[in-house]
Amino acid sequence: MSLPFYQRHHEHYDRAYRHKALSSTVSQYQKETKSKSALYAQGSAAYARGSSAYRHSSAAGFSLDSSAAYSHGSSALSTSSAAYSHASESINKLAAAYRLGSEAYSLGLKNSNLMIEDQSYKMSPKAKRAKQSLISEDKENEALDYSVPIFTGREVNLSGITDTEEERIKESAAYVAKRNLFAMGEGVSVKKVAKKTSEEEHHEKKSRKVAIRESAEHVAMKKTLEETQAFHKKLNKDKLLHAPEFVIEPRSHTIWEKENVRFNCSVAGWPEPRVTWYKNNVPIDVQAHPGKYIIQSRYGLHSLEITECEFDDTAQYHASAMNVKGEVSVYASLVVKRYKGEIDASLLHARNLSLSPFAVTPHGYASRFEISFVDKFDVAFGREGETMSLGCTVVINPDIKRFKPDIEWYRNGVLITPSKWVQMQWSGERASLTLTHANKEDEGLYTLRVAMGEYYEEYSGYVFVRDADAEIPGAPGAPLDVQCLDANKDYVIVSWKQPAVDGGNPILGYFIDRCEVGTSHWTQCNENPVKFARFPVTGLIEGRSYIFRVRAVNKAGVSLPSRVSEPVAALDPADRARLRSHPSAPWTGQIIVTEEEPAEGVVPGPPTDLQVIEATKNYVVLSWKPPGQRGHEGIMYFVEKCVAGTEDWQRVNTEIPVKSPRFAVFDLSEGKSYCFRVRCCNSAGIGEPSEATEATVVDDKLDIPKAPGRIMPTRNTDTSVVVTWTEPPDAKELVGYYIESSVEGSGRWEPCNNNPVKGTRFICHGLSNGEKYIFRVRAVNAAGLSEFSQESEPIEVKAAIAAPSPPYDIVVLESVRDSMVLGWKQPEAIGGTEITGYYVNYREVIDGVPGKWKEANIKAVTERAYRIQDLKENMVYQFQVAAANLAGVGAPSKPSKPFKCEEWTIAVPGPPHDVKCTEVRKDSLVLLWKEPVYSGRSPIVGYYVDMKETEAKEEHWRSVNEKPLQKKYLKIGGLTQGVSYVFRVRATNQAGVGKPSDVTDAVIAETRPGTKEVVVDVDDNGVISLNFECDQMSPDSKFVWSKNYEPIQDDPRLNIDTKGGKSKLSFKDLGEDDLGIYSCIVTDTDGVSSSYTIDEEEMKRLLALSHERQFPTVPLISELAVEILEKGEVRFWLQAEKLSGNAKANFVFNDKEIFNGEKYKMKVDKNTGLVEMIMDKLEEKDEGTYTFQLQDGKATNQSSLVLIGDGPHFVDKLGWEVTDECNVLLKCKVANIKKETHIVWYKDDREIMVDEEHDFKDGVCTLLISEFSKKDAGTYEVILKDDRGKDTSELKLKDTAFADLMNEVCRKIALSATDLKIQSTAEGIRLYSYVTYYVEDLRVGWVHNDSQIKFTDRMRTGVTGEQIWLQINEPTPQDKGRYVMELFDGNTTHKKAVDLSGQAKWEAGIFGEAGIKKHSKYLWIQYSFLLFLQALNLSCTVWGDPTPEVSWLKNEKSFVSDANCILKYESGKNVSFSISTVSTQDSGKYSIVVKNKYGTETSDVTVSVYIPEEEREPKEGNSTVT
Repeated sequence: MSLPFYQRHHEHYDRAYRHKALSSTVSQYQKETKSKSALYAQGSAAYARGSSAYRHSSAAGFSLDSSAAYSHGSSALSTSSAAYSHASESINKLAAAYRLGSEAYSLGLKNSNLMIEDQSYKMSPKAKRAKQSLISEDKENEALDYSVPIFTGREVNLSGITDTEEERIKESAAYVAKRNLFAMGEGVSVKKVAKKTSEEEHHEKKSRKVAIRESAEHVAMKKTLEETQAFHKKLNKDKLLHAPEFVIEPRSHTIWEKENVRFNCSVAGWPEPRVTWYKNNVPIDVQAHPGKYIIQSRYGLHSLEITECEFDDTAQYHASAMNVKGEVSVYASLVVKRYKGEIDASLLHARNLSLSPFAVTPHGYASRFEISFVDKFDVAFGREGETMSLGCTVVINPDIKRFKPDIEWYRNGVLITPSKWVQMQWSGERASLTLTHANKEDEGLYTLRVAMGEYYEEYSGYVFVRDADAEIPGAPGAPLDVQCLDANKDYVIVSWKQPAVDGGNPILGYFIDRCEVGTSHWTQCNENPVKFARFPVTGLIEGRSYIFRVRAVNKAGVSLPSRVSEPVAALDPADRARLRSHPSAPWTGQIIVTEEEPAEGVVPGPPTDLQVIEATKNYVVLSWKPPGQRGHEGIMYFVEKCVAGTEDWQRVNTEIPVKSPRFAVFDLSEGKSYCFRVRCCNSAGIGEPSEATEATVVDDKLDIPKAPGRIMPTRNTDTSVVVTWTEPPDAKELVGYYIESSVEGSGRWEPCNNNPVKGTRFICHGLSNGEKYIFRVRAVNAAGLSEFSQESEPIEVKAAIAAPSPPYDIVVLESVRDSMVLGWKQPEAIGGTEITGYYVNYREVIDGVPGKWKEANIKAVTERAYRIQDLKENMVYQFQVAAANLAGVGAPSKPSKPFKCEEWTIAVPGPPHDVKCTEVRKDSLVLLWKEPVYSGRSPIVGYYVDMKETEAKEEHWRSVNEKPLQKKYLKIGGLTQGVSYVFRVRATNQAGVGKPSDVTDAVIAETRPGTKEVVVDVDDNGVISLNFECDQMSPDSKFVWSKNYEPIQDDPRLNIDTKGGKSKLSFKDLGEDDLGIYSCIVTDTDGVSSSYTIDEEEMKRLLALSHERQFPTVPLISELAVEILEKGEVRFWLQAEKLSGNAKANFVFNDKEIFNGEKYKMKVDKNTGLVEMIMDKLEEKDEGTYTFQLQDGKATNQSSLVLIGDGPHFVDKLGWEVTDECNVLLKCKVANIKKETHIVWYKDDREIMVDEEHDFKDGVCTLLISEFSKKDAGTYEVILKDDRGKDTSELKLKDTAFADLMNEVCRKIALSATDLKIQSTAEGIRLYSYVTYYVEDLRVGWVHNDSQIKFTDRMRTGVTGEQIWLQINEPTPQDKGRYVMELFDGNTTHKKAVDLSGQAKWEAGIFGEAGIKKHSKYLWIQYSFLLFLQALNLSCTVWGDPTPEVSWLKNEKSFVSDANCILKYESGKNVSFSISTVSTQDSGKYSIVVKNKYGTETSDVTVSVYIPEEEREPKEGNSTVT
């Protein structure tokens, strides 16, 4: 396919305007030319040999047979120089063909096109037949030495895209002429063969002619067959079904701004194809750009009209036609031009405006190019010697292929040129820069600039290069930026920068090395280290080129060498400038200097302007000007010195005169003052000395700078800090600054930069998020490094906040006559802090013209869904949303699509919203959503989830679930790793499935490196917890725990503890109420989340593990046993599976510990786990219970053995537990029980009377103490006895033991507390909760909006029975907020909360269910017993905001005031109902109904009027009101 029109030369007549037949012919001819390149290569020689025969044939003529042969030769295209012939008719036609091209060229642009087009149409079939007969197959056995083309090489070869339109027209005309000649069978054939008879020659030509004709007929038949097959393909088994085919294709256009343009095309196919228009491969949405695009389709003719084109409309457009048989597309280009200069606006709309003088280039027009960077390089860190690469993908819109962008790289604002250290590449899409061998000189701010004409964009990133590892531990870092400042015949001044790293010891100085270019031998230039960062290197050979390097030295050793300097020649600047353009041996770097023959001269005069230009402790540099009197020959100089104040002059350079007017003087005594003078000399003699310099002290004139001041760090990002400082006073020739950082308290300092930075501000990168750092700075000049500045204040590394980016994907969730509910997605960048709310704007769109923006909300909304009120019915609106955080309000979103405000009457639900993906892994993810705002005509019964690959077409959507989901989340598995997916959700009700939600952002199925999961843990105390850890947190990140993907808020059964990057969710008492999916999301991260499911099986496993951890046991191989030894000794023993070195055993007899002694010999073998005790003999007093108690760390175990006859005894001693009903149960396990065995309970030696005796059926004795409290503290004892004996067990519940028991009782009571409820009382509001029962040890506290409540007469707390309450009398709006009841059991605080912040809850509490406020003053009825015919008065006070409406009912029917019944409603509060004379007809149910927009409330009173029997007369009757 040809290139888009805007990628070629944009002149008025271009190749794109040629007829398509001509274009195809040119293309065919180019292909033929390439295929016959081998034949054409020999054409020039053959043409020369055949020119004489050509002239001869034109004069003489030929026979008929020769003419036939020549006619055949037009197909062969190859000739021979031996028998060249040509018919006169061929010559005439050849001349006519050239005249045709010449006339076409002379007639002008339009006529030539027409003539070429006509000739192309007529001769196309013959041209194709001629193509098949270049060389006949019958001639394959013949020897061909060479071939002669008919035309010269200049005429035969097409040049492609020529520079001018005239050349292209001329080429086209010439080609048509050649092609016509070929097609008519005219040609020339030359053949070099051996001598033959005329019959043989005639027979050979005749057979070749027949072969060519047969080949041509075969080609024609094959073409006919192909056309027939193509026709029958449309009449296949599908009958009339065939794929789309464009009959007329759209044409490319080049227009001016503000003009309209129309693309037209015609398409055929069946079924009728559906045509879609695209701009740069993106479907054109007419509704998103009202009035911009007009798309029409009528009777197979399709058009796209673009109105008032702008430069942004420059693009490639294409129409795509699709039906069931396939899809086909055609392309066209649009170029919109804007002239930079002044031009009549009316000419812009003139269709006949000539465009030829202009060209569409970035320089010729004020074109606007949008340049953006994708896949950008970030801050980079490297080490010396490594290879580093920076790169960006550049996207330029519009993409005009002909115009290439200018790609430039800068380091610290200086343009970078390619070198052996730096390589640059541009692939057409991506710009990259490679540092082949990074050095500290390469450190700095790198900027990529992409320019299109006068438009450019830049992107920058900092590159840090650390020192390479030193060869000697403790050696300093290498110096950097070695340069040659002053080069002449006698010396070169080398300068460098000091390194930032000194290896832990002060740098003693520097060694300078030199190397002659072309060699690899390095020579050290100075014997002793120099501290000053400049040094004159002498001893150079004039004309030679050198490179230099520098090494630093401290007491640990010498550093690695620096990067070498650029080569420099030992020449004076004047000589260097004269010889720069003509080096004698450039490949060696040497410059050969020749001196002129000395001529007879004069003694030179004294030099002038002698001065000291640099003085240090090691050397002094002199500079002067040559004398005016010097003759015609070259001069040299002698330098002399003397101590100041004396005239004892000494020659410095006694052996070799100085050739340059500069010289470095060494071997001077530090601290002394010297004067200097210079003499000139030549062959004529030595001249007079110059004037002496002033006294110069041999010392560093440049002082080491003082320390910078006022170090101020400020936050930048989560890994960088901006450090600013002030310049040191009296600073001279500063090279830059070094900045160092240290984690607070570590004492270890690290350099932040390795190349001195200029300016007083630097961004320190590569810091650890959340750590606190301190900084210090020191200045650098050639004299050395200053002292460090004072340390800065510590600063925590965290991102500075910024306004959030715009929200996106605005959708309508519900629409009614005068309001619409919008939904949108959270901004991609929240600005480093939580989003506090959103602001919505809207505007009307009338006839495609948008109006002014209006604010929809003054107060920010926190949810991502908002209802906009007071809209106009059937009006079209656009919306935009802006997000806000602590930094301010961010930029608003792009305007939404136009939406019409109209009543939704559809029966199916609206779209779900806020669909998002979480817990993304390589093969699964979890999808969350919120229910639709519009539920349709019936309740929502479930949801369907759809998914597809991101790049798949719309028809590839597939449902994940077959049955509707009741929940609003779904874990989707079976994903393919590395594949990108999108999802959507549809709600369904009885009417059907509703509109799908907005599609999610693309999600790649992958488990990112460092992904962590929620881990369940049971600690040594048996506490079950879920733990989640995150190492990607920002300073404002938070852990959000959810149960079944609903956020957990103050659940009394759970405790959440978060420290740093770890969060723990602990279960207080894991039970069936805790079953579910527990998930954790870390906010302000890139989707860090995980979940853990606890089902019944997992709960049982965790509870068993918890019990094991809480009460670990030492496993036993055998229980306690006894045996009688030979000597009457009794051996007690047991064996544990394993005992550690810390294990110990206690031996107990009848609840008293016994110890090793004469009677008992005890032994614990920790290796075998054997525990034994040997008793010397068994006596009657030794009867009882023996117990071995083992303890190994926290694990315990015991085993008991009874050595008494058949009497009852305790297996497990007396203990306690607290039941779920908050009662205390004392229990013990007994054995050897019979019916006559009695159990007796004692408390503090007083028997406890038990209502019924225990039957010992389960071997356990229990005593239940209900509502346990302090009065139940004491010593409890239980005795088992019968006629065989007795056994005793005791339990002390005092002090610590009692406190532990009460803590457990309080814990159970706190867990039994119900949720807080709101009650409207006569005084105001009461918040209350019920517990099983209340004890004083359970401490109760109340919190309002995170502040402890101070109790007053208006706000009181108390306990009534099992109710714990908080009374708020006469509540005010200041009492709104969140209330928390805290129950402290001695160890843990249990919380119950209720929120009175919402309007509905507040009014429910204050105003009641209907929203009417009431209390003793507000709603009460005066009850009175009135006599018959006396008055009845009912009154109450109501209060509501807004003021409620009041009405009265009698027996559920409305009634109004009359003469006997008076109804009053005064001041919006006081309501009264009076009956002046009561009669029996007034009996009934009276109701007062109060109503406002928050609801309705009714209060009833029944009135009964009757006449006592003893007073039947009406006037003496009584009335009773109940």
